Amino acid sequence: METNEKNLVEMSVVGEISSPQSGPSPYSITPDGKPKILPGIGGITYNVKVGDNAIRWEADHVEPCVSVRNKDRDENGALNLLSCIGNIARVITGDAKGSTGVVTGKHGGIENVLVDFDDRTLEKLAIGDKILIRGIGVGLSFTEYPHIKPINVSPDLLKVLPIREDETKDVFNIPVTHVVPAGIMGSGLGSQQCYRGDYDIQLFDRQNVEKYHLQTLRFGDIVAIMDADHSYGRIYRTGAVSIGVVVHSNCVTAGHGPGVTTLLTSAEGKIVPYLDSTANIGIYLKIGRFRKRSKKKS
Repeated sequence: METNEKNLVEMSVVGEISSPQSGPSPYSITPDGKPKILPGIGGITYNVKVGDNAIRWEADHVEPCVSVRNKDRDENGALNLLSCIGNIARVITGDAKGSTGVVTGKHGGIENVLVDFDDRTLEKLAIGDKILIRGIGVGLSFTEYPHIKPINVSPDLLKVLPIREDETKDVFNIPVTHVVPAGIMGSGLGSQQCYRGDYDIQLFDRQNVEKYHLQTLRFGDIVAIMDADHSYGRIYRTGAVSIGVVVHSNCVTAGHGPGVTTLLTSAEGKIVPYLDSTANIGIYLKIGRFRKRSKKKS
């Protein structure tokens, strides 16, 4: 498929590995009134990675691998805007200086950019280390498919997505692990743009969880949200289809759940999803649980 990639600007943005945070009260209250204390956003998460189940953890909004943000509000806005899924991230301070990783998501509310690194790099990283991201992808468009809008997707990720073009119907056939109805989407609705952050799949209704097999969601899974238009914010629109990637874990508070960052949207329904259990950015980009492990020296 032809895009305008050659006209895109590649620009550096910088953040630092953020510390986990906790407010005055450590409790989160579940919809049935039970208080819970759980680990959550921020920091370096050593044992949670792209490819892992996003539901089973004793956690609330946990972010896989490394969470990055900028302490300056406007600079953090640019970090979240210009970073796209699949962009290269490089450590520029600390013991892991020079090591590289890959952007895997954006988490709204806290406004973190999420980055995957290999295990060797994780052991050297520290909170406060600076991460430079080569941001490219904002402004990306399809030359012959004006009714399909890419958002937050890097050219590198787009090239490895196994999209099947159907020129007779003017549609993309896109593999997804799950099909999700817009009616169960929660936190993140109301935003006027989808170039930062995510919105959450609510998992409080057991019938829908079982019907759509949502208990099997993994970090990095590519999912289709039906009747959802993300062209200029997140709205319900009959027939529209949006494609996104699961970026953070399940949550225990009302209106929340595993978060999805937008990759593609079509208000006219020019995206046709089909189920494929291998539709995960970890597989496509060879990151997270799908990284090739280096052989140990004898």
